[in-house]
Amino acid sequence: MTDRNMAKTARLKQRYAAEARFKLYGKLAIAAALSAVFFLLYTIFTAGYSAFWRTQIQSEVKLDANFLKVTPQSSNEELARANYLGLFRKNVVENNPDIKSRSERRDLIQMFSESAETDLRDLVLSDPSLLGTTQKLWFLASSPVDTIVKGAAPRNIEEERRVVSNLQLRLLDQWTAESRVGSTFNINFFTRGDSRNPELAGLAGALAGSFWALLVCFVISFPMGIAAAIYLEEFAPKNRITEIIEVNINNLAAVPSIIFGLLGLAVILNFFGVPRSTPLAGGIVLSLMTLPTIIIACRATLKAVPPSIRQGALAMGASPMQVVLHHVLPLALPGTLTGTIIGLAQALGETAPLLMIGMFAFVVDIPTSPLESAAALPVQVYLWAESSERGFVELTAAAIMVILVFLVLMNLLAVIFRKKFERRW
Repeated sequence: MTDRNMAKTARLKQRYAAEARFKLYGKLAIAAALSAVFFLLYTIFTAGYSAFWRTQIQSEVKLDANFLKVTPQSSNEELARANYLGLFRKNVVENNPDIKSRSERRDLIQMFSESAETDLRDLVLSDPSLLGTTQKLWFLASSPVDTIVKGAAPRNIEEERRVVSNLQLRLLDQWTAESRVGSTFNINFFTRGDSRNPELAGLAGALAGSFWALLVCFVISFPMGIAAAIYLEEFAPKNRITEIIEVNINNLAAVPSIIFGLLGLAVILNFFGVPRSTPLAGGIVLSLMTLPTIIIACRATLKAVPPSIRQGALAMGASPMQVVLHHVLPLALPGTLTGTIIGLAQALGETAPLLMIGMFAFVVDIPTSPLESAAALPVQVYLWAESSERGFVELTAAAIMVILVFLVLMNLLAVIFRKKFERRW
């Protein structure tokens, strides 16, 4: 073999080696990305799955009608006004006669959630004939007790650093041995609004707030985005002005969301006076952010419709508007819906613009309209992550899991739309 052929062979081997290294780097990059995603999901799920279960403690309660100063014949208003909190504390103390001091009694009562009062009131209101009887009932444990039972907080450390006292830990072990400690599905997480107590805090208010905000966003951005896309793609003259508009629309899709929040704060709240902290204001801000995505998606699908469709309709005597509305737009609608769903999924996870318009207030009630103050799912995660109590850690992770589930469902819906209505020309 000549020197020239040997040099060619060496260069060829070098190119093959470089190609092999490039493929290896690509595989390593994909493996690193997948590892990061799996690690993130593992961290979230291991920290949050326990939030779907709550610790309960069984206690015997005598529904003393004399203490409550009511009778089975009392009206619902009288039954509702009775002192159930005092009755519950009286029974808990009487069931533990070995506890004498005031501080120990306080520790004992703090092992139970504040929802015990509501549970007793609901029980008596549902069946007043239970007055005078003694019932064995399950009550929610307080958040510190719940974290100890779940192993989320250390128990074999000094009392000063532990979330429960020595007395509470001893009672908890005693009740566990007596099978008086159990767990139940945390229905409060899905049915109640926010609360200062982790065991009572729920995501229903944030879910409703996100629903109303996304509904407002869809109602505003979807028709407006389609109208703008149709005009720009089908009717607008091709001149410098339309070019500037198109470039700006493409650039708006990449603008940080905090900018839209500042715009909403300055224009929507301060100029137009839209109520602060409401899903209406949040939905308008999110629609501004989603609008460029819808316009770009709709224009792309309109452009993908073959010219023969337009030419055929025009040949049959249809007007340009009829061509678009009756023939082109229906064919482009599935792709537009896919882009809209993806845009709404992105809006669902946005936090910065909602923080700018004040949708981070502590709201206990569940909003029933877009005009009531509310939080949103990502904002609720932010609020719980900022809370110092240990019980909110698992709630934060659980709320992130809920957001991930909604994002997966919305993207799955977009894929189904694309597969079902996709047209190949």
